[in-house]
Amino acid sequence: MAKFSNLAIMDYRWKIADPADPDKITALSKEINVNPTLANLLINRGIFNFQKAKEFFRPDLDKLHDPMLMKDMDKAVDRLERAVQHHEKILVYGDYDVDGTTAVALFFEFIKEFYDQVDFYIPDRYQEGYGVSEKGVRYAAENGFKLIISLDCGIKAIDKVSLAKEFGVDFIICDHHTPGPILPPAVAVLDPKRSDCIYPYKELSGCGVGFKLIQAYSKRTGIPEEKIFSLLDLLAVSIAADIVPITGENRILAAYGLERLNNNPRPGLKALVLKSKLEKEIDITDVVFKIGPRINASGRLEHAKASVELLISKNLEEAIRKADLVEDVNAARKNFDENITKEALEMIKVAEGNGTVKSTVLFKEDWHKGVIGIVASRCIEQYYRPTIILTESNNKATGSARSVFDFDIYEAISECSDLLEQFGGHKYAAGLTLAVENVPAFQQKFESVVSARISEIHLKPVLEIDDELLLDQVNYKFYNILKQMAPFGPGNPEPVFCANQVYAENIRILKDKHLRFDLVQDGQGTHPICIAFGMVDQLKDPDQIIYRFLKSKKRFNLAFEIRENTFRDKSTLQLYVKDIKFD
Repeated sequence: MAKFSNLAIMDYRWKIADPADPDKITALSKEINVNPTLANLLINRGIFNFQKAKEFFRPDLDKLHDPMLMKDMDKAVDRLERAVQHHEKILVYGDYDVDGTTAVALFFEFIKEFYDQVDFYIPDRYQEGYGVSEKGVRYAAENGFKLIISLDCGIKAIDKVSLAKEFGVDFIICDHHTPGPILPPAVAVLDPKRSDCIYPYKELSGCGVGFKLIQAYSKRTGIPEEKIFSLLDLLAVSIAADIVPITGENRILAAYGLERLNNNPRPGLKALVLKSKLEKEIDITDVVFKIGPRINASGRLEHAKASVELLISKNLEEAIRKADLVEDVNAARKNFDENITKEALEMIKVAEGNGTVKSTVLFKEDWHKGVIGIVASRCIEQYYRPTIILTESNNKATGSARSVFDFDIYEAISECSDLLEQFGGHKYAAGLTLAVENVPAFQQKFESVVSARISEIHLKPVLEIDDELLLDQVNYKFYNILKQMAPFGPGNPEPVFCANQVYAENIRILKDKHLRFDLVQDGQGTHPICIAFGMVDQLKDPDQIIYRFLKSKKRFNLAFEIRENTFRDKSTLQLYVKDIKFD
């Protein structure tokens, strides 16, 4: 491949996957009757033989792991069964993000079918903060609840669970975040990331851990599996929105959940689909960018209880009324998001100095707490480095952290724990709370920690490319097999290819935003249409260099995804441009 890197529309570092062993490619090609390119693609995803390919292309609910393999699952089922038998009041407690609210909706819907001594509780983001709160524990005790089932939170709530014990309230914790060195004194702590847990799959969402509990309880009590599988549309939304790997068990759950979301969703999700104007088959990306933000909006600006009430709506008419309210909140969320992002980017620009900093930590006391995580992600799009956005809440500085490819921001924050009052999260995202007066010291220490840990290679966005294609390989036989590799997401990304030494013809600008052109490669009869969405500004830069290069038929290398476009009942394959590199 020629090295084309001096001029590009995006500042990506292309990381092209190493080709698999030729003998393995040949063997798999013959065994499952696919071409070598597809065989290479599958091998690089860990699929080496017919059986692995069958499991990958045909996800099967019968292949879900036995929930009793999870540490403490027997204790959790025993305690839940005892609560039901003795008519104890049960409080289903969840975090205010999409994973937490879908988990609460899933568990509440399940148990409400056969038990009425149950209610749910979502903490207020602004008054109580993340996770299990003292207010929530006191609410349970004062209202006669004997069992709290926490979902997507609780793994570090040692003090709160201890307080609950003093009040005579038991806890079952269902979490998927990294545990600390000491576990809370709950009756059962379900978390596949526990070091002493042998559960085979470690990447469940918080909702997924809750699902395993109802799966185990159903097996114990004889509830048909079909009952719990009807809840998988909620679980698919949690898997997508929480950006957990779509591999192994998550892949099975997401595949069946998306099927239900497309064909027979519960009223609350159907209303969100209608509000999102999703008319094609819904995929993981649609959930991440259309459905998830709408569920999140209530918890970001008001109270996430509204999102749970929407998700458990009994009919579509009721759900649409509730979705209208969520839609209004989501519109306000977008406005906050845009304004704060603009302000944050200006602050970074002013503070850049000599441009040698390796991290971003911004604090402004009046930023809206509900959107700072989104703002952190937006800042990374412009200034690619680990980023923390802080605001003031309850007289504390509280913030959201987002990371860059392959850099563990949770570990970096951990090294600054002496300046923090609370923190939690994982490799790519975390939350933290500290005293306002500690912010300057934290900014300095975090920058020092990141500078010591990060390499220059982390500070340039990565575009992972699966393989090189000749344009004649872009056909429906190839694409139809690619489609069966869905659902795509972390751990199973949508394949990205590159075509080398190509040039553009018939260039057009669409809606002043998008570029459309025919792609030509010497010796290839296929000339697919390319669409560069939203890239007109990058392509027509101040000097219009790249645009002139395109018009002059200079050769370039193109990174792209293959998509199907249907217009007036006619379907064609198009290439969605990810990046262009000229020499």
